Amino acid sequence: MCVDYTDLNKACSKDSFPLPRIDQLVDAMSGHQMLSFMDAYSRYNQIRMDPVDEEETAFQTDKGLYCYKVMPFGLKNAGETYQLLMNKVFKNLIGHSIEVYIDDMLVKTLERTKYIFDLEQCFSLLRHYNIRLNPTKYAFGVTSGKFLGFMVTHRGIEANPEKIKALRDMVSPRNIKEVQRLNERIAALSRFLVRLGDKYFFSSKY
Repeated sequence: MCVDYTDLNKACSKDSFPLPRIDQLVDAMSGHQMLSFMDAYSRYNQIRMDPVDEEETAFQTDKGLYCYKVMPFGLKNAGETYQLLMNKVFKNLIGHSIEVYIDDMLVKTLERTKYIFDLEQCFSLLRHYNIRLNPTKYAFGVTSGKFLGFMVTHRGIEANPEKIKALRDMVSPRNIKEVQRLNERIAALSRFLVRLGDKYFFSSKY
């Protein structure tokens, strides 16, 4: 089901709750011997709507009007609301053994001997708050993996090979849209390219 909430979003004020900075999250992964990557199942749908606001999500079908009892996708502040929930659930673990960006979760363990303990703490909270995980998107007890578009290892952060290949295989841009696409792909790798700003300015000038 896909519902256009453009008008509803225009009528809602923007939630000022900030999402975590991705660069700080990925930097916090380095030096950990064991990593576990998890993803929430149907992320926003796990949060119940306030009964007072259910009517605002109403949509029309050929069988009548329906509304959501859980938070649907497409609402203006859905991401911020979910992040706030995750921060409350893992408030004592975030920054220590867990990092969370909306529905992406990573359990990080400095020493292998504490690996099971860190996972038990995480799953205990997930069970307590009845948060379900996606069984097709997980990796437990690995030394590296993909998180928020970066390759995370115990040595630190590495460039995502898929993004390198996408940039390498691009044809020379022929219009503004293709130049913008090139800029986006370069920006995704900017932290791995020394003096990128100087090189980019020089190439664009000449």
